[in-house]
Amino acid sequence: MQSMSLATVFGTIFGFCLILGAIAHGTDNYMSFLSPEGFLIVIGGTIANAFMSYQANYVFLAFNAMWHMIKKPRATREGLNAEIMRLIKWAYLVHSKGLIGLEGEVGNRLREPLLRYGVELVITGYPPEVIRSMMNTAVEADFERSIAPVTVLRNMASTAPAFGMVGTLVGMVIMLQHIQGNMALIGTGLAVALLATLYGIIMARLFCLPAADKLMQKEEIMRFRNYMMTEGMVLLAEKQSPRYMQDKLNSFLDPSIHFNLDSQLKHTSPPATVSV
Repeated sequence: MQSMSLATVFGTIFGFCLILGAIAHGTDNYMSFLSPEGFLIVIGGTIANAFMSYQANYVFLAFNAMWHMIKKPRATREGLNAEIMRLIKWAYLVHSKGLIGLEGEVGNRLREPLLRYGVELVITGYPPEVIRSMMNTAVEADFERSIAPVTVLRNMASTAPAFGMVGTLVGMVIMLQHIQGNMALIGTGLAVALLATLYGIIMARLFCLPAADKLMQKEEIMRFRNYMMTEGMVLLAEKQSPRYMQDKLNSFLDPSIHFNLDSQLKHTSPPATVSV
């Protein structure tokens, strides 16, 4: 549960409870809200349309995003403060051991590709403005790759109600075919017509759109964090002092969570080695 966003989990459960609660309050015949035909039309049609419209790997990433909707984001408000702490540790390392020390202590231990790329640029000795330009390009490219599933999910959100209307038309045809015959089949057609629309709206509003918006929000926060880390790499290349780095990077943060180097130094001395 520590890796999950409890607010998202509770919001999802609350949304379904409202729908199921309304059904339970309105009828005792719960099975009347189940229509395999309507389900197949909406779900099958939406998935088929997604695979027809986009590359398969992006569609699978979109499905994965629905599950990851309830997981905590990689970059958080509190995490930004911790990232500044990490950059300041690296600044102490550069001032004490030089860029070679940064390479030995940090370079090979970084797991995040974007940060490892930035450290490699600093160690190589590129000018600060060149590092900023290269890192900005890398940040934007990473962002565009990460939000590709958002387009798929929003397409699915617009397609699902459309296939709900397809189900409505199919149900109407079934009803008209039996309007002077087997009256029991009229109810079947009416169920398909109405439930297909219901399924399409639920799929769009409780699955696809929330997953798309959540993924977009997570990646926008991550992009913001990456721009902050880019500025930190530039400051490392300029060999700025840790205190200057603190003041510069704090401009990215809400004043209530500004990093305070003095309070950190009261508890720990400037590190000789860096834990990544």
